[in-house]
Amino acid sequence: MNTVHPASAQIFPAAMGAEYAFREGCHITERWNADADVAVSVAQARVAPGVTTRWHRLVGTVERYLIVSGSGVVEVGELAPQALTAGAAVLIPADTRQRIRNTGTTDLIFLAVCTPRFRLECYRDDDASPA
Repeated sequence: MNTVHPASAQIFPAAMGAEYAFREGCHITERWNADADVAVSVAQARVAPGVTTRWHRLVGTVERYLIVSGSGVVEVGELAPQALTAGAAVLIPADTRQRIRNTGTTDLIFLAVCTPRFRLECYRDDDASPA
């Protein structure tokens, strides 16, 4: 098993970035995405009520959704659409087509945990491809 170990222990001050709109159809706040830790990134995603994100995939990157609040339906690869509420987790293998829809009346908030860390170059918009 490959495990990445940091060269030394480090503590980083709170430096959460500002929320920004991402072309996928959600809003992102980077919680952890640093050159000092190429093994993992954590972003907070916010999907407004009634919004469905674009079909997309992350090349060479495994992603996990950890639902914090709200409700939605996730579609991943060939799996049937699945309803989600707070506390649910979704494991998305690298290169797997995915999207999520907010089915509630409040924002759907989840953490997106990526390994290795998310880099914009790995994002592929897949909305025009067949299901």
